[in-house]
Amino acid sequence: MTEQAPDPSSYSAFSFLSKSWRDVRVSADADLQLIRNRANSIKSLANSFDRELENFINTASTFSVPSLSSSSPTEIDFVKKLQPKLSELRRTYSAPDFSKRVLEKWGPRGSIRIDLSAIKNAIVSEVEDGDGAIDFNRSRRRRRIQFRSFSGGEAKDKENDYWEPIRQFKTRLREFERRSSSSVDIFESWKSGEFVERVKSSLKAICKDPEDTKVVPPLDVPELLACLVRQSEPLLDQFGVRKDMCEKIIESLCSKRKNQFLLPALSGGESSIDGNDNISDDLDLRIASVLQSTGHSYEGGFWVGHGKHDMSNQKRHVAIVTTASLPWMTGTAVNPLFRAAYLAKCAEQNVTLLVPWLCKSDQELVYPSNLTFSSPEEQETYIRNWLEERIGFKADFRISFYPGKFAKERRSIIPAGDTSQFIPSKDADIAILEEPEHLNWYHHGKRWTDKFNHVVGIVHTNYLEYIKREKYGAFQAFLVKHINNWVIRAYCHKVLRLSAATQDLPKSIICNVHGVNPKFLKIGERVAAEKELGQQAFSKGAYFLGKMVWAKGYRELIDLLSKHKNDLDGFKLDVFGNGEDALEVQSAARRLDLNLNFLKGRDHADDSLHGYKVFINPSVSDVLCTATAEALAMGKFVICADHPSNEFFRTFPNCLTYSTSEDFVAKVKEAMENEPLPLTPEQRYRLSWEAATQRFLEYSDLEKILKDEKKYCLKSKGSLLKSISAPRLTEMVDGGLAFAHYSLTGNEFLRLCTGAIPGTRDYDKQHCKDLNLLPPQVENPMYGW
Repeated sequence: MTEQAPDPSSYSAFSFLSKSWRDVRVSADADLQLIRNRANSIKSLANSFDRELENFINTASTFSVPSLSSSSPTEIDFVKKLQPKLSELRRTYSAPDFSKRVLEKWGPRGSIRIDLSAIKNAIVSEVEDGDGAIDFNRSRRRRRIQFRSFSGGEAKDKENDYWEPIRQFKTRLREFERRSSSSVDIFESWKSGEFVERVKSSLKAICKDPEDTKVVPPLDVPELLACLVRQSEPLLDQFGVRKDMCEKIIESLCSKRKNQFLLPALSGGESSIDGNDNISDDLDLRIASVLQSTGHSYEGGFWVGHGKHDMSNQKRHVAIVTTASLPWMTGTAVNPLFRAAYLAKCAEQNVTLLVPWLCKSDQELVYPSNLTFSSPEEQETYIRNWLEERIGFKADFRISFYPGKFAKERRSIIPAGDTSQFIPSKDADIAILEEPEHLNWYHHGKRWTDKFNHVVGIVHTNYLEYIKREKYGAFQAFLVKHINNWVIRAYCHKVLRLSAATQDLPKSIICNVHGVNPKFLKIGERVAAEKELGQQAFSKGAYFLGKMVWAKGYRELIDLLSKHKNDLDGFKLDVFGNGEDALEVQSAARRLDLNLNFLKGRDHADDSLHGYKVFINPSVSDVLCTATAEALAMGKFVICADHPSNEFFRTFPNCLTYSTSEDFVAKVKEAMENEPLPLTPEQRYRLSWEAATQRFLEYSDLEKILKDEKKYCLKSKGSLLKSISAPRLTEMVDGGLAFAHYSLTGNEFLRLCTGAIPGTRDYDKQHCKDLNLLPPQVENPMYGW
């Protein structure tokens, strides 16, 4: 049996302890020697003091004072009585064991003091017995000075001073403890170092049990192709490959491994979310599992900004940017105003509404009844008064203005300068762009997605439908379609389309996030109450209300009525509206001898419109007709085309849709012969702005973001996260598109070629004066493009 060799580390430890103990012993010997030397010095001090007392006694026998020669025997007797006490004191302080008693009695903080109370008491008693007075003050001071000078300053009068030997001993002990602890700290720091931790983790990985190891297989070729196709959907759309075709390709590529996307070890044996119904989510989770297994962490790309303001510890801020403002009664002026009021009502976030400011010359062209404003404060007061009259509560949000110019040919307002600069960086958290394509056609400024943490676009207008009606409309619509895709990809995180009537844009989903003015719901409640009482709620027939331009449904209305003029004999329709095409529309109706009564435009909530029973809207250019929703809220019949823009209204019983001109005639007769049904509470709520705001928060992902859910992800039942922060080809492409757009819109010649208003790259002097802005040359001293 072989003897086991001793561990070399034990010798090292023993050597370290032996060396430490040897140092302690040497240090203790030195301290004891110092204590002995100090005791000898104290003994010498006592002998010196003894000699001093002896000299004092010897001089006392010859002591005389000239002025007291007559009373000298009294003083001499006093000295003779004092001599025995001094002798006793001498014997005490000259004893051989004096130093030992000193060491036992005195503490480390004690000071060397000689108790002369006995001498003092003797002197006082002798003085009290005699009649004379002896002044020893001068002599006492002299003796104290002599004593201190003789001791060389070694005896200290301060009680808090340390005794030198004890202090040196304690200092040596501290030094020993410090050296010992430093060696331990060095060992502990090495033990907890990064290198040791990495070695430990590597050993754990090597020694891990096979059954506990979660092996994540890499993505195979079909999965890589599916991922590439999905990320290239916007690019393929430019070449005519529709989104549904891309989804079919992805599904066919992923069908073979549909039940293997999620690892059993990570999802607890469940292969997918919600029974494998969503191929896209399964593919995302599959990619996330691979990234998680590699420890990959994505922190941005080449085009992605990294300087976004962090609002995680503050109240969230929502900025709503729109393209129109009251008193222009258009959808992009009214609906964003209600959205701001109801978002601010919940008090979970601060809200700012950013609207365009027009110079007085443009105000005269846009605002009705020659209404103009001399300052932004005056227009803000008008907007707030109009809003509070309709919602019934005080809206707590801020209204700001940005420079805008009115384009007569397009009948729209174009921003001048960088619109994003009018939202301070400290408030740049969440941006809601009403009509994002319109806002960014000629946007030359900071990228919205770089400045804001989350950017949501809301598409209001079907611009392609309007453009197709113009000269060379098909070619212009082709260009505008791709420009819209371009700016949406470059400047938005998510887009909400009010209906499927709009262009199929990247990053978009369909959801109606508009509500109805509460005043219309109250009118509907009153109409329902009158019906319950047996009163006649509607005394008039049918009407149409809208801006009098051909694209707003007037062309379709005249065609339907002229085609079925005989079938609708006796049917009369009142038309309310103003617009650029009013004369042409009225002349066409007179030429065809249609039974149309044209009246001036008015607010849909006007009392004169409450008695009408049927609202007719044949328009197919609208995205979501606000007038249709208002008529349903008032309890009227609505006759509209079977069109994607009316998909939301089709679920209401009072909405009658037609697909052919003959069907239109049948629906008109049906509505004129019957009474509309009153709205249920659930139907009224679906039309309200409360419900619209809730839908908006849900579909725009703001419901999660406003609750400080910083990671936008889906959770599987096994807690695997599908993160959108994974590196994507589309993010780099979007950043490149934003840079290219910024470069092109900075060139004034290219802007004019694409139809921009001259001088809209920057705001002008009048805007500087009205909005108290610095000139653009001062605000942006170096303009890159």
